[in-house]
Amino acid sequence: MDKLAFTQNPNRTARFARFLGHSGGAAIQIVGILLTLTLVSIALFVHTAEVRFRRDLARLALEDRLDVLDSARWKVAASERMLRDAESAPEPPRNRPYLVISIEEHHLWYKLRGAILFTTQVATGSGKTLDRESGGDAWKFDTPRGRLVVQSKEEAPVWVPPDWHYVEQSRKRGLGLARLEMGQTLVASDGSVITVEGNDVVRALPDGRRDVLQATDGREIVVDGKLLVPPVGTTQRRYEGVLGSYRLNMGDGYAMHGTNQPGTVGRAVSHGCVRLRNEDIAKLYSMVEVGTPVYIY
Repeated sequence: MDKLAFTQNPNRTARFARFLGHSGGAAIQIVGILLTLTLVSIALFVHTAEVRFRRDLARLALEDRLDVLDSARWKVAASERMLRDAESAPEPPRNRPYLVISIEEHHLWYKLRGAILFTTQVATGSGKTLDRESGGDAWKFDTPRGRLVVQSKEEAPVWVPPDWHYVEQSRKRGLGLARLEMGQTLVASDGSVITVEGNDVVRALPDGRRDVLQATDGREIVVDGKLLVPPVGTTQRRYEGVLGSYRLNMGDGYAMHGTNQPGTVGRAVSHGCVRLRNEDIAKLYSMVEVGTPVYIY
């Protein structure tokens, strides 16, 4: 009945024809946009599901549920970079202890065949960047992801501050930088001379006196409004107590160690190393052997 009424009404037919003629293109574009948005939503859903699936695979592996994984290889999952870094990482060992560190959760587990032997909070890399003085690639303060290994162990470790420490401190305090090289001298505005004698940075005063300068974390040497960068190998570039009582080295300057700032544990604040409270690194030091695998995700 509706179809008959439509065909018998020439005015309605004419209006419909005019709509198709004048607005049909816009209508098709609207339909196309809606279809595109639908396809994008589906693609995002599939990608999210894939990322969650790979993350779940990693968590299953970290719990030693390898029987559920069948032939799936162990992979660290949380980002594409992690997956790429861990592409060649083998499955966690089933007959020896290993360490697992979660950057996102700021947590460490020492495990054996799925059993947790020790666990605690840690501090990890801040993810911040610091521009170099002379340009080039900036320093990036990330904890590395993937499979590492405990390469060596140290008691009473001494920290040798890298160049970035002095750049960072000078900018925090609004100071310039002055570099002192072996065999060089710096003449201060008061007439004194800063130089290296033996293993120490000293100030030679005009009256002939010599003062051995002192430096520690946050209390560096300042000369005429500039932060002094002592040469590597001098006492003034060796900070005791900053890294706690123990350090487990993982290579490339990265390590698990104690800290003189226990309040930072559980946060993303380090320059790349994994910090533990001093009592926790002491326990871990007594348990972990050189050669122990470390999985960081």
